[in-house]
Amino acid sequence: MTNRVSDINNPRLAVLIDADNAPRDCLKSVMEEVAIYGTPTIKRIYGDWTSPNVGGWKGSLLENAVTPIQQYGYTTGKNSTDSAMIIDAMDILYSGKTDGFVLVSSDSDFTRLAIRLREAGMRVIGIGERKTPSPFIVACDKFVYIEVIRDRYNKEKVQEQAKAAAIAPKKTNAKPAVSADKASARMIPDSIVALIADSVADIADDDGFCDMSYLGNLLIKKQPDFDSRNFGFGKLSSMIKAMPRFELVLNPTADPSNRIMYIKDKEA
Repeated sequence: MTNRVSDINNPRLAVLIDADNAPRDCLKSVMEEVAIYGTPTIKRIYGDWTSPNVGGWKGSLLENAVTPIQQYGYTTGKNSTDSAMIIDAMDILYSGKTDGFVLVSSDSDFTRLAIRLREAGMRVIGIGERKTPSPFIVACDKFVYIEVIRDRYNKEKVQEQAKAAAIAPKKTNAKPAVSADKASARMIPDSIVALIADSVADIADDDGFCDMSYLGNLLIKKQPDFDSRNFGFGKLSSMIKAMPRFELVLNPTADPSNRIMYIKDKEA
């Protein structure tokens, strides 16, 4: 593998999309999600473009500068698209031109590919639908559900409309928001609450507090598909605030953009 110099804070990502197992109606939202994790320097989508089953992609591909890769289906019942995508992924890996991969698919056939890329030191982000089999999810460093990505942008529009409607900041306007948070908190499964509590205990200091950013990283390592948006919260801090079990403390610093938030389990 060739040597390379990259920006740790803005890694170069190869985005490989399985056209047979990815919805075509939210490609723009998917690419905006990818931008959160780095710069997509390679963007390819694989499929048999002579087949009517992958029709309708053209507009989205042009708008997002994604290159379609043609792969004929040589035999009925065999998915040659997967093989082409895997071969390309390995070629890209050994070219040394990227720091990580984004695999957009709900197909468990890419489980071994994700494992192999991580063994080579690559960060692997999976994006797929909720029907994605667990083996592929846990093989990735992080896994994001397409349904969450799609809902995210719809909710942002709704929130903007709600803010515009609440012109006067009255006390009566604050109460429904608190009630909504509490209602969302009741929807958080006990298993997730236990996951957060155990993770806090793993990295807490002698006073029981741990850094929120460290907690977020640990949660994803333990459960790659963990995402506060899965439970209706835009950020992990908002999710924690809505859970009475935990206490949040903000440690202000000289740099306002570098304030540190700490969390503590009250029941520990």
